[in-house]
Amino acid sequence: MKNIVSLFIALICFQNISAQKGFSRKDSLQGGIRIERTCFDVQRYDLNVKINIEKRSITGHNAISFKVIENTKKIQIDLFPNLQVDSIVHQSQKLKFKREYNAVFISFPIDLQKGTDEQITFYYSGFPTIAKNAPWDGGFVFANDKNGKPWVGLACQGIGASIWYPCKDSQTDEPDKGASIKVAVPNGLMNVSNGRFIGSEDLKDGFTRWDWEVKNPINNYDVTINIADYAHIHDELDGLSLDYYVLKENLKIAKTHFEQVKPMMKCFQTKFGKYPFGEDGYKLVETSYLGMEHQSAVAYGNKYNSGYLGKDLSSTGIGLLFDFIIIHESGHEWFGNSITSDDIADMWIHEGFTQYSESVYIECQFGYEKAKTYLNGLKNNVSNDKPVIGNFGVNNKGSGDMYPKGALFLHTLRNIINNDTLWWKILASYSENFKHKIINTAIVVSFFNKQTGMDLTPIFNQYLRYKNIPKLEINRKSEQLEYRWKTDVADFNMPLDVKIDGKEMRIVPTTTWTKSNIKNTNTTKIEIPLDKFFINVN
Repeated sequence: MKNIVSLFIALICFQNISAQKGFSRKDSLQGGIRIERTCFDVQRYDLNVKINIEKRSITGHNAISFKVIENTKKIQIDLFPNLQVDSIVHQSQKLKFKREYNAVFISFPIDLQKGTDEQITFYYSGFPTIAKNAPWDGGFVFANDKNGKPWVGLACQGIGASIWYPCKDSQTDEPDKGASIKVAVPNGLMNVSNGRFIGSEDLKDGFTRWDWEVKNPINNYDVTINIADYAHIHDELDGLSLDYYVLKENLKIAKTHFEQVKPMMKCFQTKFGKYPFGEDGYKLVETSYLGMEHQSAVAYGNKYNSGYLGKDLSSTGIGLLFDFIIIHESGHEWFGNSITSDDIADMWIHEGFTQYSESVYIECQFGYEKAKTYLNGLKNNVSNDKPVIGNFGVNNKGSGDMYPKGALFLHTLRNIINNDTLWWKILASYSENFKHKIINTAIVVSFFNKQTGMDLTPIFNQYLRYKNIPKLEINRKSEQLEYRWKTDVADFNMPLDVKIDGKEMRIVPTTTWTKSNIKNTNTTKIEIPLDKFFINVN
């Protein structure tokens, strides 16, 4: 699946970014858009692997089905160099290939014709990367439960899914027709992956294969494995299956702790629309690392705490009213999994909206004032160190501010619009309109401009493309009150609600001094609602 407009924008605007910013050939091969990637559209992955936990090795194959978009004799599939390419087969014939860093350039003996459906089977083996600090440092996580049984997980967002299986490792393309994930693990253990459980088979060699089927498009880093001696809890909500896979020693606490899933689902479906992967169900799977938004198989490792491992990220006390990992990672089912950015430089589309979803849950459960307090508590987590949007085409994400600053920007946007009925309508429409689609910031801005009838482009640009937030300057020396915005964006103009001597009014400062009709005296009292707008005031 891909958005052709976004591909060409990325290609034209950012093809020279590596030279401009000092990125390497390796970076552009991983993050860039080139003909060897755009000439084909992935339709389906059929992954079949065996995990040898004792050796910490992997062997297997991925059958990659694709449609040819432009005539070609060469395509790029990605696989980290610590994994060996055993062979690549097309129509019973082994293909030639050349490796360059993580890229595998595959050559066909004849031109593949535009419009045709093709399939290659990519056989591989080796020792995948072990994560040092998942999920921030990607790779496999090998641990043991309290009974000494193996407990294996995986997280690869950012570093790339090709860290463990061959794929077109770009967010510009997802398998439109879903995937099958078949994972053989030592007998006595279970593997839980994305989608629906199809069945298991004893392979008579000390391993049992667990088969899962995904019906919806899925981004590469969401495809996952979870291996343990799991217990299974099944529940339902209005026809949606809710399944929880937890360590057996945690079965009792999990049944109680996961009760917050239902009110969360009701809230998110009210505000963002129907759960986008109903055919694949919803799962929480206990992991030894903190968590990850793996589509329809959300990784959960918050140790049954409230907050973030028992801490409140907002420092307001409100963050301890819910389990951060359940709410945040489940919010990604709408923002990141269903709606995906075409480049990790635009990852704020995942993280900003998802951190905002935490406040949406709080508003549903505890009211708007608590949600607003929580959001404002996140200001302490904003560093304004660099732009939220990263460099395109080189697998480079922007500032970690994409989480709190992204959420605070959306809160500001809600108050700019100043119409909650319209705001919730826009969010629901956004989620539905771009369901299972790949987008970028330009598409987001265009959508919000159209829905609001406002030109919000300068506002998006200031918050996302520059490190500084808008600063409101007020001149109290003149007889009439004067004000302006101090910003990087020259045409910035953002409406703002203020109180002058207790009277509420809306002003629209620009980047030039504007003399108001408000008389200014030494006693004039000016109140700026900093709990509604994420700005600085001078």
